[in-house]
Amino acid sequence: MDYKKFLYEQKKREKVIKSKTTKVVIKEIRFGPQTDDHDYEFKKKHSEKFLKEGAKLKAFVFFKGRSIIYKDQGEILLLRLAQDLEEIGKVEQMPKLEGKRMIMFIAPKKK
Repeated sequence: MDYKKFLYEQKKREKVIKSKTTKVVIKEIRFGPQTDDHDYEFKKKHSEKFLKEGAKLKAFVFFKGRSIIYKDQGEILLLRLAQDLEEIGKVEQMPKLEGKRMIMFIAPKKK
């Protein structure tokens, strides 16, 4: 077997493997530490849509300036979102503070 044919077969196999892999889509939802109920419901509706489409959800609370003192409110907000979305998604990473953001990942449940 010559080398060119070997390379051709190898590229062909890699292409088949690559086509079978699924791409993970991550959608983001941003909250403030004092997000109001109406805004929360609006963003929750969008989160449900993203999870039903099969995308992962990255929900985060962004603390501007001195609002970092409301860390507990941000965590409560994210946990409330996780509880509201538990039928369609499962929490991959619990809320964790990274710099001025508190981040939580939610993955869609398998059907």
